[in-house]
Amino acid sequence: MRVGDALPPLEIEVTRTLIVAGAIASRDYQDVHHDAELARQKGSPDIFMNILTTNGLVGRYITDHFGPDAVLRKVAIRLGAPNYPGDTMVLTGSVEEVVGGTATVRVVGANGIGRHVTGTVTVTLPPGEAS
Repeated sequence: MRVGDALPPLEIEVTRTLIVAGAIASRDYQDVHHDAELARQKGSPDIFMNILTTNGLVGRYITDHFGPDAVLRKVAIRLGAPNYPGDTMVLTGSVEEVVGGTATVRVVGANGIGRHVTGTVTVTLPPGEAS
């Protein structure tokens, strides 16, 4: 792992099931994450993904690349454009800093209407895997 290394993109189909299951799994029962009619009444065109699901997908993106022994030390993300059902989010990343076996990776997740998530993930690899 070196500064400037790009991670391969990961395409995630944003389905209604993914949105609802992520909300349930994270115990986020806000109606905008599972009830399309109530979401529309609140000004959204449909249900949308919650930040906890996005956070989990960002973590998955990093561990898919660095392997199951990678340890996420810090995930700092901000949401932008909502993830609605029927869209695709594409996660991309690049290594910004490496100190010993710990890297900071800049992550962006974009969908059809813009950037859904931006942020950084600090990840540590076991000794011998960080080269």
